[in-house]
Amino acid sequence: MTGGSLRVWAPGAARVQVELSGGREDLARDGQWWDLGRPLAHGQDYAFLVDGQGPFPDPRSPWQPAGVHAASRHFDTTRFPFTDHDWAGRDARGAVIYELHVGTFTPEGTLAAAASRLPDLAELGVDMVQLMPVAAFEGSRGWGYDGVDLYAVHQAYGGPQALQAFVDSAHGLGLAVSLDVVYNHLGPSGNYLAKFGPYFTDAHQTPWGQAVNLDGPGSAEVRAFIIDNALRWLADFHLDALRLDAVHALIDDSPTHLLAELADAVQDLSAELGRPLSLIAESDLNDAAMVTPTAAGGMGMTAQWDDDVHHAIHAYLTGERHGYYVDFGSAQTLAKALTDVFVHDGTYSTFRGRDWGRPVPAATDGLHFVVSTSTHDQVGNRGLGDRPAARLSDAQLAVAAALLLCAPYTPMLFMGQEWAASTPWQYFTDHADPELAEAVRAGRQREFAEHGWQEVYGRTDITVPDPQDPATMAASVLDWSEASSGRHAKVRDFYQRLIRLRADQDDLRSGDRGRTTVSCAVDGSWLVLTRGSVHVLVSHAPGDQPVRVPLAGAASMTPLLSWADPLATGDDGLTLPPVGVTILRQPSSWSTAAPVAEA
Repeated sequence: MTGGSLRVWAPGAARVQVELSGGREDLARDGQWWDLGRPLAHGQDYAFLVDGQGPFPDPRSPWQPAGVHAASRHFDTTRFPFTDHDWAGRDARGAVIYELHVGTFTPEGTLAAAASRLPDLAELGVDMVQLMPVAAFEGSRGWGYDGVDLYAVHQAYGGPQALQAFVDSAHGLGLAVSLDVVYNHLGPSGNYLAKFGPYFTDAHQTPWGQAVNLDGPGSAEVRAFIIDNALRWLADFHLDALRLDAVHALIDDSPTHLLAELADAVQDLSAELGRPLSLIAESDLNDAAMVTPTAAGGMGMTAQWDDDVHHAIHAYLTGERHGYYVDFGSAQTLAKALTDVFVHDGTYSTFRGRDWGRPVPAATDGLHFVVSTSTHDQVGNRGLGDRPAARLSDAQLAVAAALLLCAPYTPMLFMGQEWAASTPWQYFTDHADPELAEAVRAGRQREFAEHGWQEVYGRTDITVPDPQDPATMAASVLDWSEASSGRHAKVRDFYQRLIRLRADQDDLRSGDRGRTTVSCAVDGSWLVLTRGSVHVLVSHAPGDQPVRVPLAGAASMTPLLSWADPLATGDDGLTLPPVGVTILRQPSSWSTAAPVAEA
């Protein structure tokens, strides 16, 4: 940590030493902690020995320039000359969020190179950049969810100063920055935390094995390890938000759940810094308790991911029904997702084999829920890492964009979707251990077979790209040159105009679900999403026949945006191409009651 004496928590150790360039020195015991008695200089390398074992990196290492198995390096966070003193901050709720992976966002794969592309995102209309995890992990290639030094910034991305510079550049362009952090598990290689103390427990199990110790002996310091980490990113790196990975795997039977404790600590820091700070939870629980204030017994998160909206839009447009899409696909299910937040809100989930979720209280603002039509998970976990743009027409992509950006939720884009990027985004790793590498390959192939991807792709000769092959990551790097030509430019232009429209229309920015209604055809050929005085008309009947979309008073409404012009307009509705979308606004003199679209 910046400032103060070098210290490390090692409650069960009889002796702790630090290895410096001049040799080894003993640390003095201070309760469960061990103290060197002096601070280190910026850039000084060090590692710990615990009862003669090691040397190991610092559990709170801020910098791992030689990799996760090597010595730590001290980093003084106060040295960077931030220029964002006038930055007022940005709440995540209602922001247009843009998720990106540093290693594949640009050919260089660094934070500095990513920063050079931030003007493109500002021009698009993005409000907040969502960085996938940057915590140090083994090797140079990976998604980042195998991080093992949670206080460090991956050296291949440029290290800790590069992250500070990225955030500073973003703020200069009016962009907030959120960082994806993983507190539910550590990666399989380079994880030395158990050498120091009871960071993990057998009392609970997760998909990754032992659970992080949040409620057993020694858990107070483990909880502090996580909360201090979160506060450090927000305070010392000037981040605006944190996205918390898979919080349902943070198993905690304490009287106060870790998330609630974290939420209160972040709220206190927000008051101290005088700018909004957000926590965005990835939760599979379909429970609005996640975003209920801690004072009301909830977890206090600012927002949470809502995958049901993704599934509903994706299955409606693609016709896919495999895996977790089995209960999705109809226009009626899409209508429920666009109004009730969760499709599974106490209903039976075929994929899970049980009832799932809880209804969202009607008064809960929709902006608490982050929705998407593409994410790193939904693209990268497909068999071939193919994007929706590889399977959908441009008109279908426009429909997806309109439903995403006009819904009463907080929208998020995945890098490249705004121009229908042709590059896939695949799963890639860089494990040095041959056995671990082979286990990852085998697991990926097994998952491919279990999810029925061969049936989805209509081919039996498909094999999963080798995660360890450098070519797999190389194929996933965005090709920025394509963004300004052909279909890509047309799709990007529609996204930009749609985001601008959302910014200009109060009804579209609102999370008021009480002023949101959806009507649809029984056969799913059309759907009307009404947001106050704004109506989003969708046709989806792939084929040759135009679709009549009923909407009372349509001829008197103001056209705001269309993918393709309506074929005909009357007082009882519009005729759209077989697949299309148009957005209308009713006159302000009309009643606030929405015109009726009849099925």
